[in-house]
Amino acid sequence: MANVMSPIVAERIWALPLSGSAVKFLQYLVSRSDFGGALTVRQKDMAAEYGVTPQAVSGLMAPLCELNIVLRPRSEERNGNSYRLHPLAAKYESPESMEAAFRAALVRIQAGDLPNLKLPTYHQAPPTPTTGRPKLQVA
Repeated sequence: MANVMSPIVAERIWALPLSGSAVKFLQYLVSRSDFGGALTVRQKDMAAEYGVTPQAVSGLMAPLCELNIVLRPRSEERNGNSYRLHPLAAKYESPESMEAAFRAALVRIQAGDLPNLKLPTYHQAPPTPTTGRPKLQVA
């Protein structure tokens, strides 16, 4: 089954104020999420699958939550937090379903029912492909 990734986070991941391990964990969360961003896996199970402690999962999740990429809506089914990816950072089944989810998310953001992503603004544009390859050398 093909899926579509939201370009809002995926194309700007290089600019996020996240450690490499948090970026890698975000990719894990995207792969484990349902279409639309629901994360049905418990934190304890995430830790076991990812090969870290539940405390490490909390540490990896914290900066993602600070940027509102991962949301912690209160779970009514069990005591504790549940997690979901922000609709603007989730994967979708098709471009049409992504567009519909984006429209709904923007309405909810404007109404104050959904926090907006806290992504940094561009301070410097990335290099264009026409500037050629960087001159990298091995030390």
